[in-house]
Amino acid sequence: MNLFRLPTDRIDQLTDWVGRQLKARVPSPDPADRDPEFIIDTVGPGWLFARLYFRAEVRGLERIPDEGPVLLVGNHSGGNVSPEVLVATLAFVRRFGPHRPFYQLAHDMVMAYPVIGTLLRRFGTVGANPDSARQVLRDGAVVLVYPGGDWEVHRPTWEEDQIDFAGRTGFLRLAWDEKVPIVPMVNIGAQQTALMLTRGDRLARFLRLDQMMRLKVFPISLALPWGLNIGDLAGHIPLPSKVTVEFLPPIDLRAELGPELDVEAAYEYVTGIMQEALSGLAEERGLPIVG
Repeated sequence: MNLFRLPTDRIDQLTDWVGRQLKARVPSPDPADRDPEFIIDTVGPGWLFARLYFRAEVRGLERIPDEGPVLLVGNHSGGNVSPEVLVATLAFVRRFGPHRPFYQLAHDMVMAYPVIGTLLRRFGTVGANPDSARQVLRDGAVVLVYPGGDWEVHRPTWEEDQIDFAGRTGFLRLAWDEKVPIVPMVNIGAQQTALMLTRGDRLARFLRLDQMMRLKVFPISLALPWGLNIGDLAGHIPLPSKVTVEFLPPIDLRAELGPELDVEAAYEYVTGIMQEALSGLAEERGLPIVG
């Protein structure tokens, strides 16, 4: 079947059909899937791996409030493997224990992966659905979100020291509406676990991936074991780059910016703080991968 010869209406039908098939395979978000006993059994070996392989370094955990709902907001790195998520999640659980409710928001494609999706759900990962985030915040949970999503996580490796949320502001409205503090967190090193060459956003638009999979990118990278890695849909073996994660002081949007939410001002304020901290981490870093 030659896609170039298909009439537009047939392409639209095909796109809609593929999108429905993929959506049907994404499990509904269910915070009850989180399994503290499973977390107890896996956090030790997981942290040992992160320390040995990524030489994980985590700073500022004491800045996270000891109780109550919190929105953790991070820059996203490392393609579909994203070592900083592993490091941050394990570090949080080691400090606050497996019974403090903690959830990580992830793209539907991640949740749909066989086996991996099931394991992640047991660790507290739920689909990046605003309603799910509101539900668990109202229940007193800590929620980890990466606003840059697929756009930021596949940015070229030489832009790893740049915060790039692509203007997405949903996290600000979520924190404002639920009256919870934002704790920014930044990482360096995870984007060096593969050589990200391009997001492939034009290719993604051509292939209509946004309509089918809610993907705005179709990245191209150099990564193990594939060599030239197109799409990163099967993930990759990350290089053992040193990964550093730093949690920053909590931000109360009302205290800092006033009684009315100015989304543009809040976006500039939060991303500005994160950019300053990320630039500081980048300046500390010496050699690529080695850190």
